[in-house]
Amino acid sequence: MDSSIAATAASPSPARPTRRRGWGWVALVALGLVLPFVVSPIFVMKVLCFALFASAFNLLLGFAGLLSFGHAAFFGGAAYVCAALSKYVGLTPELAILGGAIFAAGLGAIFGALSIRRAGIYLTMITLALAQLVFFLAVQLPLTGGEDGLQGVPRGKLFGLIDLADDHTMYFFVFAVFCAGFWLIHRTIHSPFGQVLSAIRANEPRAISLGYDVARYKLLAFVLSATIAGVAGAMKALVFQLASLTDVDWHMSGEVVLMTLLGGMGTVFGPVVGAAVIITMQNYLAQLGAWVTVVPGVIFVICVLAFRRGVIGELGNWLKKPL
Repeated sequence: MDSSIAATAASPSPARPTRRRGWGWVALVALGLVLPFVVSPIFVMKVLCFALFASAFNLLLGFAGLLSFGHAAFFGGAAYVCAALSKYVGLTPELAILGGAIFAAGLGAIFGALSIRRAGIYLTMITLALAQLVFFLAVQLPLTGGEDGLQGVPRGKLFGLIDLADDHTMYFFVFAVFCAGFWLIHRTIHSPFGQVLSAIRANEPRAISLGYDVARYKLLAFVLSATIAGVAGAMKALVFQLASLTDVDWHMSGEVVLMTLLGGMGTVFGPVVGAAVIITMQNYLAQLGAWVTVVPGVIFVICVLAFRRGVIGELGNWLKKPL
């Protein structure tokens, strides 16, 4: 890679992983192994699904600089495909998730090809419009169950051998998939491809002048982000044995933006923390009724005013280390 393109990439720097980040990985794995025995495994699985979803979105926004407001289409679309393959076709869970991921990748290629021709708010509005088309199909198609969603989705047996009906068994499968997806995102960020993405976000005209095919890099980032978001959505469908309109609604796209910004856009662990905070508030503040939507909003306003880099972003700035 041209050294000048690396110099162009703004913070966060995709440099070699530091020892501190390595300890972060150790802590993440250790926490993941202990949590299902401390709190409800269903709750932790929900956090992991949304953490992977937010991390996938952060790859596109935080490192490529592309604000998509249609990521619910990949998340929810893959959930429906996975649920249908599992319920109607009888595929094993790993194949059903793979089918959902392939669908999300194809959808991401279409969304990306149409939206990267524009920039800024225009790109965002195109992705929102396309996602609403997917939402319309989810409402109208009889296969999806309409407003009732696709219910009674069987978890099945992993590789035809391991029954995932038990919550703890399902949890360790979800945790393994999360770690694999998170590792892929981490490797992408700290690869030459990730350096070019950061350079495009920082100074696109200069990246073009250095000979990089900017459109191709943006499209690849879009497809990769959509694929990982699809894996997260497919896993959620199996965990809750349900694929619903909530998964594909535009509110879901807004929720993942909130998770990413709250945790720290452009950081590695920020979306994980942001997802954990939002899901925890939704779970434990549910008794507040309608106010459950107000509390995250207040916290978001405080975060924007006082912690503009997000929780992990501010922590990394304080420690002078990228997280």
